[in-house]
Amino acid sequence: MEDNYIENFTEEADEENSKVRARMELYDWLQCIVTAIICGVLLFIFVGRSIGVDGASMLQTLQQNDRVVISNLFYTPSNGDVIVFQSSDQFEHPLVKRVIAIENQVINIDFDNGNVYVDDILINEPYINAATKTKHDFNGPVTVPPGHVFVLGDNRNFSTDSRDNAVGLVDTRYILGKVLIILIPGADENGNRDWNRFGNIQ
Repeated sequence: MEDNYIENFTEEADEENSKVRARMELYDWLQCIVTAIICGVLLFIFVGRSIGVDGASMLQTLQQNDRVVISNLFYTPSNGDVIVFQSSDQFEHPLVKRVIAIENQVINIDFDNGNVYVDDILINEPYINAATKTKHDFNGPVTVPPGHVFVLGDNRNFSTDSRDNAVGLVDTRYILGKVLIILIPGADENGNRDWNRFGNIQ
C-alpha cells in the first residue's frame, strides 16, 4: 500500500515538474520574443529607419516604391553616398540623391560629353543611368561651402538635384540619413518584385 502511495506520489511529482519545465520554457521563449521586438524598435529609432522611394530620379540604383533603410547615427557625408534629405517646401517628400562633392571640393560638369569633375578629376560613375547632359541652373565650377554637399540623381537627365535652384547645395543639417540597404524592392506594373535587388546598394 505504502509502495503504491510512493509510486503515485513520484508520478505526480514528475508530472508537476514537467508542467513547471514547460511553463519555464514558454516563459523563456516569450522573453526572447519580447526582447527581440524591443531591440528591433530601438534599432530603428536610434540606428535606422525605413522610408519609401518616390520617383525615378535614382534609376537604376533605386526604383519607384523601393523600401530602404537609412541611418544617421554618427554619419558624416562622403563622396558617393546615397542620402535622404529634407529639401525646400516645394517638395512634399524628402529627396533621395547621391553625394557627388562635399564641403570645400570644387564641382564642375562638362555637359557636352556628360562628364563630372570633382577638384578637376574626372569621377568614375558606373551607377548612372545616362551621361549628365541636362544643365538646369548649374554654372560651374562651384566650390561647395562648409556644411553643405552637392548631390545628383543617378538618372541624371530626369532628376531635380543640386543643378536646380529649387534644391541647390544641401545643408548637411537637413540630411536624414545615408541609405544602407534596399529592404523591399518596389513592385513593377504587374505587381512583381525583383528580390535580387534586396540588400546593399552601390
